[in-house]
Amino acid sequence: MDMADVLLAGMALFVGGILKGATGAGAPIIGVPILAMLFNVPTAVALFTIPNLLTNISQGWQFRAHLGRMGLATTLALWGALGTVVGSVLLAVAPATLLMAGVGAVVLSYIAFRLLRPEWQLGADAEKRLTAPAGLVAGVLQGAGGISAPVSITYLNALRLERPRFIATISIFFCAMSLVQIIALAGLGIMTVQLTLLGFVTLGPLLLGMPVGNWLAKRVSKEAFDKVILVLLAGIAGKLLFDGLIA
Repeated sequence: MDMADVLLAGMALFVGGILKGATGAGAPIIGVPILAMLFNVPTAVALFTIPNLLTNISQGWQFRAHLGRMGLATTLALWGALGTVVGSVLLAVAPATLLMAGVGAVVLSYIAFRLLRPEWQLGADAEKRLTAPAGLVAGVLQGAGGISAPVSITYLNALRLERPRFIATISIFFCAMSLVQIIALAGLGIMTVQLTLLGFVTLGPLLLGMPVGNWLAKRVSKEAFDKVILVLLAGIAGKLLFDGLIA
């Protein structure tokens, strides 16, 4: 990897850190594809597990006072952890591009629905029914491709959580998945000592970008934050569809 590749990876991680600081998510959306181009998908996913875990511990602690009811976060995290084990096995034996493309199409449909009905949100009854399956599917995507955001962000956005609670909830979810993923990838022989050490190196640009994102997010309204999430989801969905179609 030459200096241009190093700079590209560093810039991608920095921009991912800005997204992470602003929305509580988004870093893998930028970082994993760039690292996958420089290495391969399993290596990129493994590289991102350490920074994923540590940055989410940091944000979870920062926003812990806004968590509210623990039922949503714990159910999402437990089922996400289970799904991560399944996805990690898939990562070791099969490509996941077609699955990701299908999820991308679903996310675009959700965005179109939200634009047509901007005031719509999931109610409490729907939350009780859908949190477990949403966590499971998001965990599978995290394990298989290092990106759970198409499901996790879409689901939490549909609940219309305030930004502090959104970040607190998704941080616990990401922490649970990252911890399980590290163990699963190590057991499968993908997560090596070298990749673990490199994971700590990738943490630097992310940590530099996160305060910038946090500063920017404090200056936007709830409505603007909701629009930022929808734009982020549109970018994610577009990339997933593109990757699936050219695979």
